[in-house]
Amino acid sequence: MSIANFPASLQPIIQQGFLARRFQTGLQSKLGFRTIADRMTFPGRIGQAITETRRGLKAPVKVAADPSQNAGLDNGMTPSSWAVEQYSLGLGLYRDTIDLNMVSEGVGIASQFLANAEAGGKQALATLDLNARDTLYFGSDTPGVLDVGGYLGGNTSVSSALSSASASLHVDDIRGFVNSVTPVGIVAAVSPLNPLVVYVNGTAYNCIGVVSDGSQNVSTAPSGMSGTLQFSANVATTDGVAGAPVIAFSAPAVIRPNGRRTTAGLTAGDTLSFKAVQGAVTKLRRNAVPTIDGLYNCHLSDEQLQGLFDDGQFQNMFRGAYQSREFRQGEVFELMGVRFIPTTEAPQQVLNGVEIQRAIVVGKGALIEGDYVDTGYSDIPDVNAGLKEMHDGICMITRPPLDRLGQIISQSWYWIGGFALPTDVTANPSIISTATNSALKRAVVIESL
Repeated sequence: MSIANFPASLQPIIQQGFLARRFQTGLQSKLGFRTIADRMTFPGRIGQAITETRRGLKAPVKVAADPSQNAGLDNGMTPSSWAVEQYSLGLGLYRDTIDLNMVSEGVGIASQFLANAEAGGKQALATLDLNARDTLYFGSDTPGVLDVGGYLGGNTSVSSALSSASASLHVDDIRGFVNSVTPVGIVAAVSPLNPLVVYVNGTAYNCIGVVSDGSQNVSTAPSGMSGTLQFSANVATTDGVAGAPVIAFSAPAVIRPNGRRTTAGLTAGDTLSFKAVQGAVTKLRRNAVPTIDGLYNCHLSDEQLQGLFDDGQFQNMFRGAYQSREFRQGEVFELMGVRFIPTTEAPQQVLNGVEIQRAIVVGKGALIEGDYVDTGYSDIPDVNAGLKEMHDGICMITRPPLDRLGQIISQSWYWIGGFALPTDVTANPSIISTATNSALKRAVVIESL
């Protein structure tokens, strides 16, 4: 019996003949969402979640004081204070491993040890990047962490038309409606004591509760959850029509070509345009969102990039510039305050027979990454614990053989941390005149075909 008792998926590497004596690198994703995140260290011995607090500003004084009131010990003034807002960041454990028989590995075509290490490292980086992406678009799913949903939250449509006026309305996706920021800056569940203003087909209603469909989920949105919104008053049948937009007062901005009001409203020709990108930049600048190294990042799919290259306004900017780097390379380039970064991981979906693409234009501070400070730590000396390496917050471990023949080692990695979306509710129009009412202001999603 052969000593190379490899799993079936690895048996081709022990073929005889002219098989090349090296492993070639396989296809991999174009990542980049983790680079958006501001890094912070999650301290030890404080539990599994941390609440961070942001300090707001005080509104400017626009009216001069009445001189007749400038009297008494307080000079006619009433003390005021600045507002605060809080967000939570929770820890999660992410890990994987692979075993290697060092004796059997010797009959392979190349070093499987190095290949395992490289594959594990790329898997770890991809895992963190996709977690960053999912938090950015959809919000955190870490147990015990409350947030207001991601940058796709609070923006959905009616899924079941009302036959008569009702205080209950079934919608395609409840993310962004479950929680809201209270007047004192705390994220809490929507309730009669913490209502959320929601615009149904353009009419304002007070949402006082949300019921998820749970296992009966029929949402068409990526990673979405369908459910029912409960209102303090009946929604009119003229508003509760199937497909009508349902948008929270504090929802992040979502831009669609040609003024489409919902994702399902996108039709042929609604491809990404330079006008839409500039619209996203305008919204970020209105909210005074700082740039990332001087520019806003636009993470977009290659399909959206193709639509951008086909856009007439974009082409006019490069008319005659046949040797421009943008058209020759079609990779990362900078234009009009935006850094365009193609990725294979932008959320997509097929809806009504068309493929929806989602770019996101991001400024600084949109995402926070918390790396647990004790990752890789041990109270026991590592003399017999194997090789342990830390790389970019990820711990890579090679465990020595524990079997009787001393042949099988394990190569593992793990990361302990999480991502969070800070809110900017206190940066309202009374503080920044051009600011919007969005709770999440530091990124804008662009949906297109």
